[in-house]
Amino acid sequence: MTLESAQWRSRLFLLQNLVLKDFRIRYRNMSLGMAWSVVNPLVMMGILTFVFTKIFPNPQPHFAVFVLCALVPFNFYSLALNAGTSSLLENESLIKRVRCPREIVPIAAVLANCLHFLIQIGLLITFVLVAGFPISLHWLWLPLLWGMEIAFMCGLVLITSGLDVYYRDVRYLVEVSGLVLFWLVPIFYSFQMVPARYHVVYLLNPIATVVLAEREVLIGGTAPSMGFVTALALVSGTCLALGFLIFGRLKQNLADYL
Repeated sequence: MTLESAQWRSRLFLLQNLVLKDFRIRYRNMSLGMAWSVVNPLVMMGILTFVFTKIFPNPQPHFAVFVLCALVPFNFYSLALNAGTSSLLENESLIKRVRCPREIVPIAAVLANCLHFLIQIGLLITFVLVAGFPISLHWLWLPLLWGMEIAFMCGLVLITSGLDVYYRDVRYLVEVSGLVLFWLVPIFYSFQMVPARYHVVYLLNPIATVVLAEREVLIGGTAPSMGFVTALALVSGTCLALGFLIFGRLKQNLADYL
């Protein structure tokens, strides 16, 4: 075994253990365990469905599925960003003791939340099938859409986690961003309601484009619009590249600020 291959094996081993540690800590001493991954989107779906079908009537058919298509990628964004942003500070002792690429720590936080993401995706697929929407070949687009969201999140947390070490206010800005994004992602309203002059704002928002493309596939039964896919690929790829670039500069003095 060469030195390079041994290094890669040790990095993969560390990444795997960080992912499992984050997942176990989240549900430690919780009686419902992983069931909370299902409870959260179900409660939000129920509340939004009640409000926008009983109080504010909405013409959107299958509103519960329509909302869940947005809640699943949005919840992943919220959980992964919050966990990834604080990951370096929470693993301070590991970073100071173990020589390894610092990028592994925030990326592991994102991948740990992929386990919750998969559980919620299973919930979404169940609701789609129960609602009577058929399985089609267009569903093959879904792993690509979700994969690009994961890539975007990895790039984003590389930036926010590095900045959080130097500026401890970053985590609070991240929390605020979740509140803002809840309204800038078409969770309970359709894209057709958005004035054309604001469409670019949604195309540059990877979470919004994942939601819109996902609805086209699962509810519309068609392939996602190439405009959504192209915008998602460009923004996600750019964010991932910027994440590694910016983190590469920030990590040089991380140990001094931890």
